[in-house]
Amino acid sequence: MKFIVSSSELLKQLQTLSTLVSNSNALPILNNFLFELQENELKVTATDLETTLISYIKVSSNTSGKTAVPAKLITDMLKTFAEQPLTLSLKEDKNSLEITAEQGHYSLAVQNSEEFPKSPVLENPNRLTMKTEVLLKAVNQTLFASSSDELRPVMTGVLFQLDPQGANFVATDAHKLVKFVRKDLKTDQLTEFILPKKPLQLLKNMLDIGEVTIEHNEANTRFIFDNKTLISRLIDGKYPNYEAVIPKENNKTLSINRTGFLNALKRITLFSNKSTHQICLQLSRNELQMYAEDLDFSNKAQERFNCDYKGEDMKIGFNSKFLIEMLSHLDAEDILFEMSDPNRAGILKPLKDKEEGEETLMLVMPITLGI
Repeated sequence: MKFIVSSSELLKQLQTLSTLVSNSNALPILNNFLFELQENELKVTATDLETTLISYIKVSSNTSGKTAVPAKLITDMLKTFAEQPLTLSLKEDKNSLEITAEQGHYSLAVQNSEEFPKSPVLENPNRLTMKTEVLLKAVNQTLFASSSDELRPVMTGVLFQLDPQGANFVATDAHKLVKFVRKDLKTDQLTEFILPKKPLQLLKNMLDIGEVTIEHNEANTRFIFDNKTLISRLIDGKYPNYEAVIPKENNKTLSINRTGFLNALKRITLFSNKSTHQICLQLSRNELQMYAEDLDFSNKAQERFNCDYKGEDMKIGFNSKFLIEMLSHLDAEDILFEMSDPNRAGILKPLKDKEEGEETLMLVMPITLGI
């Protein structure tokens, strides 16, 4: 096993793969990258057993072989090199990897590649191809709303739900819920799976403009894009019936500029209780008043501004952190805030969706007013 590779290209790929390498790994072999050489292509794999990331790198070689290379040592070493060709060769005893650079010669102790976990194999998977920007938008719009409660594992991920009518991407933590819809993504039959946070966070940092192919079966999903493959174990379980909690008839609507509303919330929340983040919205014809008070520190704030409000006068309380999160992730100049009663969920959505066939709905539960 011997090949020549660009130092900067190898470092770039290994740094991406390093996100799956942790000192807390249960198995020492997981602290390594698996190098598999097949002539002019080097396949590098990292895994934490739940998620596997594979990168394919073009190299100059006419040999083949494989070995497990210490991840931190080789990555830290490559960071110190200026761009140059490196020659890597596995010794005949397969116990060390020799690296030759312009500055000198180095030898890394390596591990038996047979100890490295095998990548999951997806047999007869369902397959879907989409633009990477669509997947990125779906992830960005939903991931923040997923739960961190490990006692409810199905809510710690994002639901991918596809059928002949389109695709729904859903996340909720029981306090807030986001549903992102793309009607141009269709499958012949209903298919759904729940993806954990970690692979989705990895995808956010790796996807470039292009296309991504998604394959999945009952246990795993695989994302194929550019020169990489990401494989993740799916969350097992049935997702809650999220449609049941979305109010269908909301007779009170507030149309408002998103940026102005968001900045006002950020100011008001500074004066709210630090544990509840409670704010009060008082709505009357074409006027919105916002209040917050922290009795522990005798802080309070009030703002009033014009808006387009239709419906009976109402006073309703929300956790300002949730509203700020949602408004920060909505991609619209103006938003529509739909409500019905002070004890029922409010709905945030763009006043006008940017793309035809795309819909975004964000639900936030109210809190009992103490102001």
